Amino acid sequence: MTTTAGTSSASHHLSPAFPGRAPWGTASKLRAWQQGAMEKYIQEQPRDFLAVATPGAGKTTFALTLASWLLHHHVVQQVTVVAPTEHLKKQWAEAAARIGIKLDPEYSAGPLGREYHGVAVTYAGVGVRPMLHRNRVEQRKTLVILDEIHHAGDSKSWGEACLEAFEPATRRLALTGTPFRSDTNPIPFVTYEEGNDGIRRSAADYTYGYGNALADNVVRPVIFLSYSGNMRWRTKAGDEVAARLGEPMTKDAISQAWRTALDPRGEWMPAVLRAADQRLTEVRKAIPDAGALVIASDQDSARAYAKLIREITGSKATLVLSDDSGASERIDEFSNNTDRWMVAVRMVSEGVDVPRLAVGVYATTISTPLFFAQAVGRFVRSRRRGETASVFLPTVPDLLSFANEMERERDHVLDKPKKEGEEDPYAESEKEMDEANKEQDEDTGEQDMLPFEALESDAVFDRVMYNGAEFGMQAHPGSEEEQDYLGIPGLLEPDQVQLLLQKRQARQIAHSRKKPDEEADLLELPAERRPVVSHKEMMELRRQLNTMVGAYVHQSGKPHGVIHTELRRVCGGPPAAEATAGQLRQRIAKVQEWATRMK
Repeated sequence: MTTTAGTSSASHHLSPAFPGRAPWGTASKLRAWQQGAMEKYIQEQPRDFLAVATPGAGKTTFALTLASWLLHHHVVQQVTVVAPTEHLKKQWAEAAARIGIKLDPEYSAGPLGREYHGVAVTYAGVGVRPMLHRNRVEQRKTLVILDEIHHAGDSKSWGEACLEAFEPATRRLALTGTPFRSDTNPIPFVTYEEGNDGIRRSAADYTYGYGNALADNVVRPVIFLSYSGNMRWRTKAGDEVAARLGEPMTKDAISQAWRTALDPRGEWMPAVLRAADQRLTEVRKAIPDAGALVIASDQDSARAYAKLIREITGSKATLVLSDDSGASERIDEFSNNTDRWMVAVRMVSEGVDVPRLAVGVYATTISTPLFFAQAVGRFVRSRRRGETASVFLPTVPDLLSFANEMERERDHVLDKPKKEGEEDPYAESEKEMDEANKEQDEDTGEQDMLPFEALESDAVFDRVMYNGAEFGMQAHPGSEEEQDYLGIPGLLEPDQVQLLLQKRQARQIAHSRKKPDEEADLLELPAERRPVVSHKEMMELRRQLNTMVGAYVHQSGKPHGVIHTELRRVCGGPPAAEATAGQLRQRIAKVQEWATRMK
């Protein structure tokens, strides 16, 4: 991927009015990355340009400034904006109107009114009538802005429709904050370059990542607050299972424990919502209009969470259930008022601009890096220096991994050769990606089909993650230790956040040492010494155990099954497929011990 800091050599190509009194009423001041991207574009004058900028960095401003320049210089005569959702196409039209570009967000067919400079449509709309849009771009020189272009790879029909509709376009500007996908559907109008490893990856013309934006104070730093707890559920077979979030377990068990935590009838969600509301109160001392958002998995859960928020806070939460005109109005209303809470299903995970959102609760089981990045992107838009964002998470390996890799840039990978026994490092599954990218949040009946029943849950404050580091020991909800972390000021410089977290952890450790051992009912170890084991690590431990057993088979002459049975007898625990990470490590050590004795 190309990372560009901007080149001043292109400045003589700019209009004398740019970026001061720019044509069409363009904003008079651009951020450094926006001007750098403009200069690179104007110098090279490409037909296709992919700009990757972290959520909250200002992709819309950059794109509309460029559209204004191209219209002013008669490079193009009209603009077509393609957005993922109905709400976003209206947002684009409103943003364009502010700088004098009039886009029709209601366009469906026929000639466009003379007062308009173009249209704003959705990918789904293009998918239904690609030839309508092809005819438009063939008739007049057109700039096509493809917002969050990874959506054009969502289905074969959408990708093909975009190719058919916009292949004749004079200029195409592709935008995304998250260019990676978990599948190998090629994204239209994106260049893929083959690396030394023979794998083709998407290549951006200009990249402005979260790390750069954070250094420039363009986005807020994010404090992740993770909650563990005891979960109990009944499997389809009727067995009752108990487990603790964050403890080593199989992927299926992690999934079921996670879903149990998010069940609104348990104690985990009320405790986390209560903590998030306390955090919001603290943040509002510095940011009076700060708002909070719960991202839910489905409509039933969203309604239940809104009811819990009403019970906890005494105030009604704005409930956004589907991507329709009513939902757009509710989002706009929430964006412009000072209400505390909004609960939404999926659709607010991407592109929806509510700058006052500063606290989030990730209450969905979607675990793709793409969706996580989009969701966190709702909280990072900075309005003034020193603002911080706070996102509450369950202690789930994938989520903690994503939180610790916020600054990692991922490209879309077309080729993913899988060696035997090697897990695909990117994808969960295509089905999960489909779920993550749904535009509508219709009830799927998924909750009725789950092969288990959530019985009970409780919550335990687990850790804080910030800037790739982990802080804190476990603490009960409502305890002095938890309040210490919830009470971090909402207006701090990044280095002050780090220093404050270090002090909080030191205080918690000192307090723990003074308590008698019999009072230590929680695992009182600092977060960095309590690793959360991922499914990938579990697979590696099983592979390592099988390799060791295989080697011992040749050495001892005993069959595989006999050795595995003996390991279970000596070390205890279930079959390897159901064993925890600790049990697998114990068996690996035991096989090594047996092999050493035989030498």
